[in-house]
Amino acid sequence: MTNIYIDENFSHHLADGLNIFQKHLNSNEKLQIQVLSIKQVFGKGVKDEDWIPLVGEERGIVITQDLRIHTTRHQNELYKKHGLGVFFFKPPSTGFSFWQMVEQIIKRWPEIKKKSSDNRPFAFRITPNKIEKLS
Repeated sequence: MTNIYIDENFSHHLADGLNIFQKHLNSNEKLQIQVLSIKQVFGKGVKDEDWIPLVGEERGIVITQDLRIHTTRHQNELYKKHGLGVFFFKPPSTGFSFWQMVEQIIKRWPEIKKKSSDNRPFAFRITPNKIEKLS
């Protein structure tokens, strides 16, 4: 089972909804996925330095809007050290409404699942128009 965590910069309801849809899909797919909320599992306001090693231990994956995890040196080193897979959603300058974010994740869900089987660590940036691998 692969755990995909939704960071607390998204609504935990998004994680709950995706998990319900994915449970239905798991019966027909090779990669079994559970979708969880970082906020619900590790608590509101948990520091990245606290949850990254824990998610890495279970070879988990994170969906976040917090690009600082990639651009801040110690956090970048931390997610790589712990073998985390990360998908960074980069919203437009005006931001995403809740429904726009739902639409973006649903639109990208098949590709996120496919790339989730890549060797870890990995990082992808997702914009409204593309998914690109980060170095």
